[in-house]
Amino acid sequence: MKILIVEDEIGIANFLKQGLEEEGYEVVIAHDGKSGLEIAMNQKVDIILLDWILPQMLGIDVCKEIRKEDLKTPILFLTAKDTIQETIEGLKAGANDYIKKPFSFDELVERIKIHFRNENQNDVLSLGRIKIMLSKHQVIINDKEVSLTQREYELLLYLIKNKGKVCTRNQIINDVWDIHFEYDTGVIDVFMNAIRKKLNLNKEEDLIKTIRGVGYIANDIN
Repeated sequence: MKILIVEDEIGIANFLKQGLEEEGYEVVIAHDGKSGLEIAMNQKVDIILLDWILPQMLGIDVCKEIRKEDLKTPILFLTAKDTIQETIEGLKAGANDYIKKPFSFDELVERIKIHFRNENQNDVLSLGRIKIMLSKHQVIINDKEVSLTQREYELLLYLIKNKGKVCTRNQIINDVWDIHFEYDTGVIDVFMNAIRKKLNLNKEEDLIKTIRGVGYIANDIN
């Protein structure tokens, strides 16, 4: 797991880096807001520890810019700003947590673990034996990764997200193919056959059931 620390006080930044690396995390540091924003936008980081008062760009503005780009990376403010109004402002800007300086390093580590745990839970979708790891774009069945094409992946993901609902062929063409005019929906059947073959699904499981003349429905096994 990779952590971005955006902190202008070099002593604090180095202390956090050393401690977090001893905990097994990969750490990258930025000492000003603009550099932190650039790293957040261009590198895959799993969590951001963000100071509020920073050179070149305030932490609150960094947070807002990250959320404007619809990046979901958890952001934890580490700051001496401690009024209720400032806390609310930080959370409204898109921060996930708020830790006031001075803080306990042990508490920080536990907060980080909680956010990683929550992210991992939100990262996995399942359908019976099938799991989709969203952040890694992986499809796993029986603990083995299965290679799907981009379109096959999108179709499977759509059905799992709509688990328990009948997805008509027209809905799939509109939502997955992004085609909003009359189109031969028979192409969906071709992709479904390929998905079933690659996943080696048993007919008895009925994980993805064909509704004749309508579409498909994904259901967990009872």
